[in-house]
Amino acid sequence: MLIYWLVDLLSLLKVKLGKKIRTKIKMSIKIKKGVFQGFISTSNKSKSSSYLSAMDLFNIITILVVVSAAFAYINERFVKLPYTIGAMVITIAMSMVLTITGWVEPSLTNPLKELISQIDFSRVLLEILLSFLLFAGALHTNFDQLKVQRGPILAFATFGIMVSTFLIGGLMFFILPMVGLNIEFIHCLLFGSLISPTDPIAVLGILKKVGVPKKLETKIVGESLFNDGVGVVVFLTIFAIAETGLENITAGEIGMLLLEEVVGGILLGLALGYVAYRLMKSIDDYSVEVLITIAIVMGGYLLAQYLHFSGPLAVVVAGLIVGHDTVRGTSMSDITELYIDKFWETWDALLNGVLFVLIGLEILVLPFEKAYIISGLIAIPIILLARWLSLSIPIVLYRKKLKFVPNTGLMMTWGGLRGGISIALALTLTAEMSRDPFLIITYLVVIFSIIVQGLSIGKVANRLIGDYKEEPSGDGH
Repeated sequence: MLIYWLVDLLSLLKVKLGKKIRTKIKMSIKIKKGVFQGFISTSNKSKSSSYLSAMDLFNIITILVVVSAAFAYINERFVKLPYTIGAMVITIAMSMVLTITGWVEPSLTNPLKELISQIDFSRVLLEILLSFLLFAGALHTNFDQLKVQRGPILAFATFGIMVSTFLIGGLMFFILPMVGLNIEFIHCLLFGSLISPTDPIAVLGILKKVGVPKKLETKIVGESLFNDGVGVVVFLTIFAIAETGLENITAGEIGMLLLEEVVGGILLGLALGYVAYRLMKSIDDYSVEVLITIAIVMGGYLLAQYLHFSGPLAVVVAGLIVGHDTVRGTSMSDITELYIDKFWETWDALLNGVLFVLIGLEILVLPFEKAYIISGLIAIPIILLARWLSLSIPIVLYRKKLKFVPNTGLMMTWGGLRGGISIALALTLTAEMSRDPFLIITYLVVIFSIIVQGLSIGKVANRLIGDYKEEPSGDGH
């Protein structure tokens, strides 16, 4: 069933004839009588493009699933790293071997590069994989801890994203000319907005293996789940300004877009979660109830796009409701709860594997240049500094109200990993927005984040937190 569903949805993948076709998230801005209407359009297609046949799609899906399974086995059997890191390390190693092979004999790797160029990574992640991965993550998030920590989590995911976006954008604007890259400020802000959100897909996979205190884990995971949706909204807003010009958009119109996307996404998620609860409570058949959760994710994400709400926020909120202990206890039997959990754990593992294989394989077709690589290495400490500063203000504000784990700011800075979402957003940039340099910079940041930060987060936690123990209090503080 899953393969057939993938074949149907992956009809979004395009074949690119003659040259690589780039999907462009394009916000059409219509200003009439003070009305700001924004929508995402992915209709930028070449006249020479044609849809892949069902068999071509099946072949691509088969290759991705087989490679993902092989890498998962190699990691579990020999490498023994956390799944997310292991998948990335093995894929990058393979990509490097293939790259060297291509230098020696291009004919050996050209067919693979052609296959990779057929996959529209940005759409595959943003419109297909993301909703399922976010729902799976939210489904297993501790709602009670999230409720207690809601103040700082929302501050991190909103105020923190905005501060980080401007800090990174401003610093990159002044530093990039030093390596010969003269990029407009608004485009540097675009980069700041796409690299600021931490990736829940990467974070969740690694934190499962690291024994950090539960309330710190809740802050990191909760922030990652919500700042993903907020980050995409901020990115789209700046994208619209970059395309139309700041003089054509007022602050009120920008505010309305943010309000519509964020509040609309949360309200839709609440409605979806309630519908799922009522439907599952009225029956007792685990197979049907699993199908209901799938329908809520797919239908909810599609409805969010139609209404111009934030799809990521909608599925996160719906997942939190369906995964709440009260909802589970009153609407699911033990067998239903077991099957829903196992289904989404398996689905999460499969899609994570496919995602990181795609990230690694994309390296084969990236335009690496010396200036871009240097810029990426410079960007890493800038992004870490910006994240620490953006977290510091909410931590200070809430320190008296909630007791924080020692060195929370530093732990959240190092534990805030970047992943596929940042790469997907970078792929939507146009050539006029300095797509190539920002894409390479984003890739280097993501690789450093997942491999270096991910591998060392356990040691960093032991050093910064030490022997700190959770207080056995009922409030979760």
